[in-house]
Amino acid sequence: MQNNDIEKKLWSAADELRANSKLKSTEYATPVLGLIFLRFADFKFSQAEKQLQGKSTGRKQITKADYQAMGVMSLPDKSRFSKLINLPESADIGKAINDAMKAIETDNEELRDVLPKNYQSFEKRILIELLKILNSIPMDIEGDTFGKIYEYFLGEFAMSEGQKGGEFFTPTSIVKLIVEIIEPYHGRIFDPACGSGGMFVQSAHFVERHKKRPSDEIAVYGQENKTETLRLCKLNLAVHGLSGDIKDGNTYYEDPHHCVGPSTSSGQGKFDFVMANPPFNVDRVDKERIKDDPRFPFGMPKTDNANYLWIQIFASALNQKGRAGFVMANSAGDARASELEIRKKLIESHAVDVIISIGSNFFYTVTLPCTLWFLDKGKKKTDRKDKVLFIDARHIYRQIDRAHRDFTPEQIEFVANIVRLYRGEKPEFMSDSEKMLKEKFSNGKYVDVSGLCKVATLKEIEAQGWSLNPGRYVGVTEKAADDFDFKEKLEELNEELEVLNAEAKELEEKIADNVAKLLDDGE
Repeated sequence: MQNNDIEKKLWSAADELRANSKLKSTEYATPVLGLIFLRFADFKFSQAEKQLQGKSTGRKQITKADYQAMGVMSLPDKSRFSKLINLPESADIGKAINDAMKAIETDNEELRDVLPKNYQSFEKRILIELLKILNSIPMDIEGDTFGKIYEYFLGEFAMSEGQKGGEFFTPTSIVKLIVEIIEPYHGRIFDPACGSGGMFVQSAHFVERHKKRPSDEIAVYGQENKTETLRLCKLNLAVHGLSGDIKDGNTYYEDPHHCVGPSTSSGQGKFDFVMANPPFNVDRVDKERIKDDPRFPFGMPKTDNANYLWIQIFASALNQKGRAGFVMANSAGDARASELEIRKKLIESHAVDVIISIGSNFFYTVTLPCTLWFLDKGKKKTDRKDKVLFIDARHIYRQIDRAHRDFTPEQIEFVANIVRLYRGEKPEFMSDSEKMLKEKFSNGKYVDVSGLCKVATLKEIEAQGWSLNPGRYVGVTEKAADDFDFKEKLEELNEELEVLNAEAKELEEKIADNVAKLLDDGE
């Protein structure tokens, strides 16, 4: 059975159970993911147990440290999935699962207060069916199948939960593209809006694909404001055999990882990579509380919008060679007034490296298109110092269903290879994108391609009013008449209207200030 079939079969069965239970999606998601984690942990433990017993001479006891050395979590006997599945139906199964989770937390400090322990709120028949469903996963599957199942369930829960779910899950193909472009081979990775930890998981997959062990190459640091989502992140890391320093905190006001400050030299950040999908267009951030924070070196935006606070948080967390990749609202690329001044300073610092337009319908909870921004502090010392690569990827996608799109592995590699050619790096062809690349770049060198990509100089960007909208440089590809989406266009126009309203309010305040000064001077 293919992994995709397994995922769909499991989701269909689990969702049917949810539909017939008294629990809401929000109450159901974490316990189901907890059981997937338990099944996965038991599977890994069983594999390691066989290997260790095969090597054992009989004189030395196998210890927890032996399992940890293999990157496997040691499980107490009562936490074995095999024990739970064989419990008699007369047993208190909810209590048994709760006890299994508590025992794991006792043995593994990093999971303290992370695992769900509310299984007694489930009806017994629901728990028995869930255990049976998870027990049906074939044991001869290869690769990180349980991790993929976990990611699949996260995405499905995000779709079914609406906006709340969207806050903790960034579509995997978007994350993979960010990872492929910033290339986190080795170093410290930070996500200050880490949600369920997808950026960390895909970074680990990237390292594995390049034949290295993630635990030897990368260290992950995250920050998350919502307690339940923070638990999901720690659970996600555990499912994938990763450990990380994930802290609770509101990123606007708190910097528990000390990204910038006395511990870092000359105001530089301390991270090699920053990846994030922050919430767009957030208002009512108390700027008075953060006006002297070193994470905002380019100043406070006057508009009531946090986009340019996030952008500065990402930029300031990077060390002198660091790279960042993050999702941003389209409106940020053309925002005016005080935000334009901040953007100009960022561009003139030579940190902006690549900007990519992404089409609509990639996210589960909003149909709006978005933009991916990539910063590279190390490009100051390269021939890219005064250049920015713009890519319009709005017409590159796979249609999953009427309302959702993603990228194929080939498309992700193709877009990432455009960036590699621009940087003078060798392209990669692990996902068979060679044909796509040769069609546009026949001699294997970067060239501007109308409607797809363009390298602009800082002078050209200045001439465009410091805009970071790829459409201004690449040229807009005309949509076919039958490809017009009224709802999508209306949402785009509404976002633009909100930006213009915010700018109008800022201009009103400036005019009022100037009038007040003139009146004062005239007295």
